[in-house]
Amino acid sequence: MLININPKLPMRDKKATREFYMTQLGFQEFGSADYDGYLMVQKDSIQIHFFEFKELNPKENYGQVYIRTDDIENLYQTLLDNKTRIHPNGQLEVKPWGQKEFSVLDPDYNLLTFGQSI
Repeated sequence: MLININPKLPMRDKKATREFYMTQLGFQEFGSADYDGYLMVQKDSIQIHFFEFKELNPKENYGQVYIRTDDIENLYQTLLDNKTRIHPNGQLEVKPWGQKEFSVLDPDYNLLTFGQSI
């Protein structure tokens, strides 16, 4: 039985990734160990892991995660209040597939899409 999923995304700079996820998105670092070249962050019941890839060209990164939420309006407003840059093509809107969604790019251009069923 599958019970959970923790995506692993590439990062060039652990400090910049940690800062973005904690300051802009409200995540906390998961665990007490500081692994070289690896980072784990958590918010509510969502965990995202990162592996170091210093040679990553962000404009060629196709890392993507779809995160479901039950309060998308409040999350969106919180990110706006934090001055988080919303993806230019990912403003909050209702999609034809019955989801209200918005997207952000992290410092390495991993695409995070947040969605709520309507």
